[in-house]
Amino acid sequence: MRRFRDHEGNDWVASVAQEDGGDYKGRFYFVVDGEGDRDGRRVALTDVRWNSSRTARRTLSTMSEVELRRRLRSALGRANRAAAV
Repeated sequence: MRRFRDHEGNDWVASVAQEDGGDYKGRFYFVVDGEGDRDGRRVALTDVRWNSSRTARRTLSTMSEVELRRRLRSALGRANRAAAV
C-alpha cells in the first residue's frame, strides 16, 4: 500500500486487489482508492497485473510518485470513458 498525492493535492492510496478464479497467472492487479474528498472512490487499472501479492507489493513500494500519478491518470481516464458509454 502506498499513499501519494495527485497533481491537484488530493490524497490517494495505491494497493493491490485480487481476482478470484482458477487462473493464477496475473491474479493481482493495481487499484487506487481516494481519501479525503475522494473517500470511497476506487479505480482499477486491470492491465497492470502480477502473479503474486509479494511481487505486487514489491513493485508498489518501488514505484516513484510520478509513476503512481501517471497510472492514476490512466485509471481515472478509463473509468470516465466507461461511465460515459
